[in-house]
Amino acid sequence: MLPRPAPGRLYVVATPIGNLEDITVRALRVLREARVIAAEDTRRTAKLLAHAGIKTPMVSLHAHNETARLPAMLDRLRAGEAVAVVTDAGTPLLSDPGDQLIRAALDEGIVVEPIPGASAVLAALTMSGVPSSQFTFLGFPPVKQGPRRRWCEEAASYHHPVVFFEAPHRIRQTLEMLRDVAGAGRRVAVCREITKRHEELIRATLADVVSHPSIAEPVGEFTCVLEVAEPKDGEIPAEEGDLVSEFDRITENGTFERRAAMSEVARRFHVRTRDVFDALERRKSSVVQS
Repeated sequence: MLPRPAPGRLYVVATPIGNLEDITVRALRVLREARVIAAEDTRRTAKLLAHAGIKTPMVSLHAHNETARLPAMLDRLRAGEAVAVVTDAGTPLLSDPGDQLIRAALDEGIVVEPIPGASAVLAALTMSGVPSSQFTFLGFPPVKQGPRRRWCEEAASYHHPVVFFEAPHRIRQTLEMLRDVAGAGRRVAVCREITKRHEELIRATLADVVSHPSIAEPVGEFTCVLEVAEPKDGEIPAEEGDLVSEFDRITENGTFERRAAMSEVARRFHVRTRDVFDALERRKSSVVQS
């Protein structure tokens, strides 16, 4: 009996989100050496491969055929082939297909190797100027009105930034609904066409952003960062109470001095030291006023 071939390897490859130069040397090597590339859109991936001079064959793997393609892709992996998964742009599985194949491969003991690279989520956070030691990614809002409003209510409730994608024909509607739910003064960073020729960052309140020309007549791809609500004068948000309590606890026995204690609380709660300082100052002000 012939020995069974060693299982192949499934590579999850991040591709550029716009600028074709934004791809790693390792990603290019994997795409070149793979036996087949499972691509969300073979036409779009073909442009990247042509730009890099790569001739690896492709098969389509998208939301509408992933279940049907699964057996054949697993057969390839069982036979020892190296398979690379790519999506239209960015890092696969972030609001993109591929999760069924990856879970099935892992269930069979096949190695799944990530090839990190471009991500619209991380690019938006870094260009937005929003403190982002902690954030939540919510993908695309639902299309229907009722679920979309509930989604907006959830997004507005977080005590850290929320990142989401939106299609150009729905961006204004979503921002208007967020304005109604989260408040007109809530700030948002809208990133359009990241890494492309017409890249644009719009930082404004929800009240102002909906009338911006790029939102009134939207073109391109949008990634948004909804900022945390600013506390009202004299108000200590619930999460700041946790910061103050932890500060009091670790300074009670004199182990930490004030500055070191603020740094330690910031580290434990994944916030800035300035956030801890501000929470303590607000507590001090509220005590004086009372």
